[in-house]
Amino acid sequence: MNTQANENFKFQRIIAIVGIILFLVKLYAWYQTNSVSILTDALESTINVIAGLIGLYSLYLSSLPRDQNHPYGHGKVEFISASLEGALISIAGVVIIYEAINKLQNPHTVEQLNLGLILVAFTAVINYILGFYAIKKGKKNNSLALIASGKHLQTDTYSTIGIIIGLIILYFTKITWIDSVTALIFAGFIIYTGYKILRESISGIMDETDELLLKEVVGFLNEERRPNWIDLHNLRIIKYGSTLHFDCHMTVPWYFNIEEGHKEVEALEATVINHFGDRIELFVHLDACKEYSCKICTKTECPVRQHPFEEKVEWTIENVSLNKKHNSNL
Repeated sequence: MNTQANENFKFQRIIAIVGIILFLVKLYAWYQTNSVSILTDALESTINVIAGLIGLYSLYLSSLPRDQNHPYGHGKVEFISASLEGALISIAGVVIIYEAINKLQNPHTVEQLNLGLILVAFTAVINYILGFYAIKKGKKNNSLALIASGKHLQTDTYSTIGIIIGLIILYFTKITWIDSVTALIFAGFIIYTGYKILRESISGIMDETDELLLKEVVGFLNEERRPNWIDLHNLRIIKYGSTLHFDCHMTVPWYFNIEEGHKEVEALEATVINHFGDRIELFVHLDACKEYSCKICTKTECPVRQHPFEEKVEWTIENVSLNKKHNSNL
């Protein structure tokens, strides 16, 4: 297990343990108050526990080394984990709506609100802090499973804050239906969050283009561009958990021998690794320049130049994604 994977796994283990403790706290608060709003929070915490354990297992699997059956590693399981978490969050929202409507039709008495408010507020603070650091570490280590867990925890915090506000209003007004209405409002919020997590994870499973990541890559490659890198095209980036797989074609002078061409590949690889760290897997196909490449080639000392230099083509998301050499009409 590499350093990043080990960090992710340890943090997810903390999330799972804390999730179980906070679930028990909320369950006790609901038992003491009979509040459907607090039951809403407790049900979401049930999902926190399940999702935390699923996330923990997925991070363990994603950290396993490549094998014959999984030549690209096991990182894709993180997307499956996030999908399950998003689906579970949405299901919890539906259950909460059902329970809230039932309580509206059958009025109930809420008791010991003071104790309930203190306990629920405590869980909100812990969830927010844990969620903040989970998202931060997930972004640093490029772990969708950890980011999903962090977003889930912060969503739990926001819904808990709303529930606390509703309970405070209930405490002063004694209007019992406020409890159910509060639960309904935040059930919708919970379902929306579940949808967002599910949508992001499916896009990862389908290898949907991450435009922000691609824009970042193109930006720093433009800054570090060498004269022998005449163009870069057919660039694709695929996520495998915390690993990023880069696949591209690079055009270099046609008269380079294998060793010279390989040095340019190593330079490109070093540039990418320097930016992203050791979570990069890079495959570069070398193409030889053509006569039409001369007009965009910035190499000043070229012994076989056939046309004068006219303009430098800035690399963009559009031209690095196409499967053709720059300035080619083919």
